[in-house]
Amino acid sequence: MKKVLLSIMVFGAYTLSAMHASAQDQSGQTMDHSNMSKDQMSEMMHGVGGHDMQTMARYPASLVGGHLMNKGGWMASYKFMRMDMDGNRDGTRRQSPADVRAEGFAVVPTEMTMDMHMFGAMYGATDKVTVMAMVPFLDNEMDHVAGMPLGAVEFTTEADGIGDVKVGGLVKLMKQGNRSLHFNGLVSLPTGSIDETDLPPGQLPYPMQLGSGTFDLMPGITYTVHQSGYSWGAQALGTLRISDNDRDYTLGDQLRASGWYSREFTPSWIVNFRLDWTHWGNIDGADEELNPALVPTADPDRRGGDRLDLGIGLTKSIAGWQIGADVAIPLHQDLDGPQLETDSIISITIKKHI
Repeated sequence: MKKVLLSIMVFGAYTLSAMHASAQDQSGQTMDHSNMSKDQMSEMMHGVGGHDMQTMARYPASLVGGHLMNKGGWMASYKFMRMDMDGNRDGTRRQSPADVRAEGFAVVPTEMTMDMHMFGAMYGATDKVTVMAMVPFLDNEMDHVAGMPLGAVEFTTEADGIGDVKVGGLVKLMKQGNRSLHFNGLVSLPTGSIDETDLPPGQLPYPMQLGSGTFDLMPGITYTVHQSGYSWGAQALGTLRISDNDRDYTLGDQLRASGWYSREFTPSWIVNFRLDWTHWGNIDGADEELNPALVPTADPDRRGGDRLDLGIGLTKSIAGWQIGADVAIPLHQDLDGPQLETDSIISITIKKHI
């Protein structure tokens, strides 16, 4: 937890210093309004803290709380995300089912699909404070192959339902010209089940459960620069588990750092590119109903890792609506395995500004 908080503080100090230096470089410069385009005038009038639709369309859909709302403004959103996982990895080395069985496991996970339907809402309480809520519905499916002594058997486990609801707000910290910095402050509520079962193997292992079972803090910081026709920015967001759940374990803390660049092709078409680095820790404690010697997904010491993703997204704005598609592919994975590796993450997002 201390490492996550330290990383966010370092990121915030860096972005503050960079913004201050840039503001000094730009001081003394004047703006010729007569040469400004319609889009430039719109950005200047709406500012960075309270965005117009064109500006908000520039944010990658993968960001959590990427932008603030104007005072009194509403935004409703729906997001579908699918994560496909295929094959196992230990560290940076891929492992076959035979490799996993050689480590003593009778059951080997081979594939997993995680589908999420996320319903969200944002409201501009003031020009400096935006409140938000996100409600996820999850559908998890994992394929396995069982070797000796159970015999060569293939089977699939499934779990679906409401995940952990997230509520909180965004607070503008600073705005200087076309640059802004805001604080992300969310709380994850333990609304997702951690008692999901299926046959076999009864109580489902950790990655198949729908929630953390704990109240989790999600502090973060987001820095953005908007220019005529393009934007770029960075975000650091942590997830801090603050207690054990009812099954006597705590999921590992998580830190995600993202950097992105967005470009307008036309007034209604925007493309963005991003890099996401995610670190998540192993589980503290253990579910007594799970046998860590049977399958790797039941071992709390084989759940941590790091992953670097490259993503590209495309957004279309139509009469108050924004429709976006996004694809991310891992460039690097280092897992405390054997653990299923991620192959791709795709998402479709629909937003309506009211």
